[in-house]
Amino acid sequence: MVRETPPGDLMSVDVARAAIIADIAPLAREDIALTDGLGRVLAEPLVARRSQPPMAVSAMDGFAARSADVAAVPAVLTQIGAVQAGGAFDGTVGPGQCTRIFTGVIQEDTTLDGDQVTVREGAPAGRYIRPAGLDFNAGDTVLPAGRLLTARDIGLAAALNYPWLPVRRKPRVAILASGDEIVRPGEPVGGQQIVSSNSYALAAMVTAMGGEPVVLGIAGDSAEALRQTARAARGCDLLVTSGGASVGDHDLIQSALGSDEDPHYRLDVGFWRIAMRPGKPLIFGRYGPIPMLGLPGNPVSTVICAMIFLQPLVDRLLGLPVTEAPRAPAILDRDLAANDRRQDYLRCRLETDENGALRAHPFSRQDSAILSLMAAADGLLVRPPFDPARRAGEKVEILRFASTAWRF
Repeated sequence: MVRETPPGDLMSVDVARAAIIADIAPLAREDIALTDGLGRVLAEPLVARRSQPPMAVSAMDGFAARSADVAAVPAVLTQIGAVQAGGAFDGTVGPGQCTRIFTGVIQEDTTLDGDQVTVREGAPAGRYIRPAGLDFNAGDTVLPAGRLLTARDIGLAAALNYPWLPVRRKPRVAILASGDEIVRPGEPVGGQQIVSSNSYALAAMVTAMGGEPVVLGIAGDSAEALRQTARAARGCDLLVTSGGASVGDHDLIQSALGSDEDPHYRLDVGFWRIAMRPGKPLIFGRYGPIPMLGLPGNPVSTVICAMIFLQPLVDRLLGLPVTEAPRAPAILDRDLAANDRRQDYLRCRLETDENGALRAHPFSRQDSAILSLMAAADGLLVRPPFDPARRAGEKVEILRFASTAWRF
């Protein structure tokens, strides 16, 4: 695990992401019913258990005939049988003969009069016949390990003859909020208190990422309260905290959890302080054997840091390929002052102009406590460290919330 950055230094976003990914291994597999497979991640490849189709089959409703008999049309043939879908014809179609089939040659090109069939348009040998294994053959690797299963994949897995699926276990993510100043929604709110939102946003994000949230509740601003609440994360695959990640008098995550006498419940900090805005006081380490991600307490900081750091962490636990959400070019709609040494993530509204170009309008207020603008935003405008002043009309890079890499 990467050790803490030297005092006064800030770790870049890219280095921090890479360190988190390198420290996490995928979870073990479990077998689930095919009907529960949507959105799960394959732990092993699915190999076809049979060929599809298992034999040569007809492709159209109509009649089976010898190609030589319909080389010249119109041709009059004698029907000698009929085969229902899924059945087979045990006889032989001889010269001048045909048999009715319900998944075969085009019937619209024929006229039936009793047992006499007039074929008005012929077909060469092999036309309208699907060969055995046209879709896949037994033994083919059809769905690879690490695939996030879609509804289309579920149908394919069924065709491969899998009633059960080997998938990665869902990560159980413990979520802990801290602070005497926050209360749960619906509870009495004191004059100096606010309603807690972080745990609920994080739980929803974990669910969208494919994990299973375990909300531990709110720990008060005392070392003992924090230790007792955090111990309930035992048995989970990841602990995520919000609040208390800085170094103020009431920021107790590092001091309280790092001084526990029991090594199974002691926080070992790998690094903290990231060169980003919002989200500078972010912690990554291990709480005993459990990876821990300590997020800032401001609501917007919590959500953005979860997008940037929690998403790849959960992806890694699920065995998914870890990639950054793809950035898209956009045209800036207003002037921006020069950026400092921190990578900046500005909430912005996105629109497509009459020329089809994407235009980004960053909100004038970017305070990390304004959650309503986070909900109203369409994406984040990313400004690298020391980005110079920008003028309206210049190209910038944005991360869209609709990106498939972010499943929320």
